[in-house]
Amino acid sequence: MSLSPTVQRELIHERTIECKGYKRNDDLWDIEGHLIDIKSYDFPNHDRGGIAAGEPIHDMWLRITVDNDMLIHEAEAVTVSSPFNMCPNITRNFTQLKGIQIKPGWRILVNKLLGGTQGCTHLVELLNPLATTAFQTIYPLISQEMTSAIPGKKPLLLGSCHTYASDSLVVKRQWTEHYDGDK
Repeated sequence: MSLSPTVQRELIHERTIECKGYKRNDDLWDIEGHLIDIKSYDFPNHDRGGIAAGEPIHDMWLRITVDNDMLIHEAEAVTVSSPFNMCPNITRNFTQLKGIQIKPGWRILVNKLLGGTQGCTHLVELLNPLATTAFQTIYPLISQEMTSAIPGKKPLLLGSCHTYASDSLVVKRQWTEHYDGDK
């Protein structure tokens, strides 16, 4: 199933976000994101002399290195292409992510540290899919170990979305002891 058909249209802007998660040899994890924005038309640009159709307006990378507890040990941002020459100057601020844990409320802290003039809108936006990618990379490999080590421990996914609601059939099947739908 896909989206429903629409009227005839012309592509104007395309944003591509690619995220990858890697297990490192030192038991940490590298989570990398790459963001590219392109237009379907040429347009003038003061700092670059013009940007051709299909040429990246934004080409940005962000890597966070995290542990099993989602604590950020390192962060690195790189701006390869941007509409203004000064854009890459802010990437060093992303090292401030070091020491932050990806957990509920972390976006508030990220916005406090890197929001507005303290960061880059595009790189800050890239942190959300990076956080999800970190979870998708790490959780499946450590969840079995975590839940078997402490019997009855609440799974991390419980309550995180509709499917993992404590009264869902999935929870009833996977974590019977945490299911509360028959009350």
